[in-house]
Amino acid sequence: MRTKRDRIRQAVSFEVIGLILVIPLASLAFQMPAEDTGVLAVIGASMATGWNYLYNLLFDHGLKRWRGTTKKTWPLRVVHALCFEMGLALAFLPVVAWWLGIGLIEALVMDVAFVLFYLVYAFVFTWAYDSVFPDEDAREAGSQESLSSIYK
Repeated sequence: MRTKRDRIRQAVSFEVIGLILVIPLASLAFQMPAEDTGVLAVIGASMATGWNYLYNLLFDHGLKRWRGTTKKTWPLRVVHALCFEMGLALAFLPVVAWWLGIGLIEALVMDVAFVLFYLVYAFVFTWAYDSVFPDEDAREAGSQESLSSIYK
């Protein structure tokens, strides 16, 4: 399992890198000033940071209980990213409509665009983060797999 410090590093680095990417992309895609998309992105990132910490903690505890390890397979990574984004999208939709003063349908289109971006980004980021900073369970599972493949 990851330490509290590691979870904070993961959540903060995820949001900072995400903001660097999403603000200019959203500004271009929706033909809005970067100030508008930037404030919206910062609000979303703030919501997502708290959700990221809580969601990953719950997901890892569930994996540990269900599978005995926090090591994620590719299908589990897909489920992880989809569930994270769906939970956040539900909370973010009214914020988009309120901040931009638009209807829920227009906000839904923007929300879906943010979800699609962050869905791919979450998948890639989490895979890269787990590769660079593997937790103890993943390290142990990886070394056991390596040892067992040597003796086959």
